[in-house]
Amino acid sequence: MGDDEYHPISHAGSNLTKAGGIGYTVADSIDTMIIMGLEDEYQRARAWVADKLSFERDANFNTFKFETTIRVLGGLLSAYHLSGEDPVFLEKAEELGTSRILPVFETESGLPLSLINLALREGVPDRDNNGYVSTAEASTLQLEFRYLAYLTDEDTYWEKPEKAMAVLRASATPSGLVSIFVDPKMGRYQTSSIRLGSRGDSYYEYLLINQTELVYREMYATAMTGIHTHLVQRGLSSQLLYIAELNPERTQNGEIGWRLTPKQDHLVCFLGGSLTMLGATTSGALVHNVSIPPRTDELTEQGERDWLTGVELINTCMATHDTQTGLAPEIAHFRILGDGVDNSIAPADQYIKGARPNAPPPFDARYILRPETVESIFIAFRLTGDPKYRDYGWAIFQAIEKHCRIPTGGYASVINVDQVPMEYDDKMETFLMYLYLLFADSSVLPLNEYVFNTEAHPLPVFNPTIRTGFS
Repeated sequence: MGDDEYHPISHAGSNLTKAGGIGYTVADSIDTMIIMGLEDEYQRARAWVADKLSFERDANFNTFKFETTIRVLGGLLSAYHLSGEDPVFLEKAEELGTSRILPVFETESGLPLSLINLALREGVPDRDNNGYVSTAEASTLQLEFRYLAYLTDEDTYWEKPEKAMAVLRASATPSGLVSIFVDPKMGRYQTSSIRLGSRGDSYYEYLLINQTELVYREMYATAMTGIHTHLVQRGLSSQLLYIAELNPERTQNGEIGWRLTPKQDHLVCFLGGSLTMLGATTSGALVHNVSIPPRTDELTEQGERDWLTGVELINTCMATHDTQTGLAPEIAHFRILGDGVDNSIAPADQYIKGARPNAPPPFDARYILRPETVESIFIAFRLTGDPKYRDYGWAIFQAIEKHCRIPTGGYASVINVDQVPMEYDDKMETFLMYLYLLFADSSVLPLNEYVFNTEAHPLPVFNPTIRTGFS
């Protein structure tokens, strides 16, 4: 117990560095154990955190996106709240946040570095990306650090990530859309893709989380308008609504132009529920408590626009599950006029790029137990009460049980969603709590009392003791 990753086929664990791990899987799972009433498992996990969790690891750990902050720090803070404020979780969270993570903010601009050596307490540039930081890494930290500041009355936990957001806002374009890389030295966005998938997704997600602040409401509203203006597209045949990408390319005269690419990561499916539908009933609401489902006279014009987009995007994400396994691929491409795609191979609307009969599957074809579609379905059900969303979730659950479950225990990733029998990748992610919540009573973690971080760790809605210092 305590390894970072679990491999369900080989029944083995592994760590992400040679220096050892910091219990990613355990930290990710404790709040789920509490919510589901798994008392024996919870007590084992708590004992491991109390007695064996150590951050004295002389290796470079990913600071934010999907790793140390949102998984370990977020998991510990959620466990602290759900356990009735067991101090062991807050003590570990404060140790991790104070001396281990905060050093990554010691840059010329105040933007955090991507990596942290936990033992040396030093930020480390990501050489694989020329030292640049992904936008999601730099911005997916306000919720966790603000809650830690609230619990400990230590303002520095909020001041550091707030400074990072001020830098990002100052460098943003009028459209509200941002590139996926930023330079931590200069504090400026670098010419790179604009997308709501990997390296960009949770920047937009966390704008909505901070809706108590006027500056974040404005940033969110501007970004949503930018998304609708520049990225919302429709498929050729069935007119499925999807979120495209903008990719930079040099023109013949050497200038930078932008090419719209009809590609949507599975990661983008968070947008349907958590950003558009939930955003419509909060940022886009004319009344404090909207109806279930909301009435049109309760929403602003922008709120109604976002709501309808969310409904359609969820339908699109469900359409990507129309595969041999009923599982969605990691990336879906959509047909456009003149795309040169062989009609005898690719469907008329959305398809897996590079897939060929009797050929090795492309990277895009894999399924790694992603939670984004189920997350949106869960939120949509809570906001509408429409049983069709539970039907959607049940279909996904059945497909996971049939094609991902390993008879000897656990669930594995699938290498090709369009191949039966399937081939497995011996790795189990910890992403699927939303399936349980979808079928739980609405009194379990109500959306007006809890907010979920981007790794599905629920934290209570709280009134911050300090306000944002930039506008």
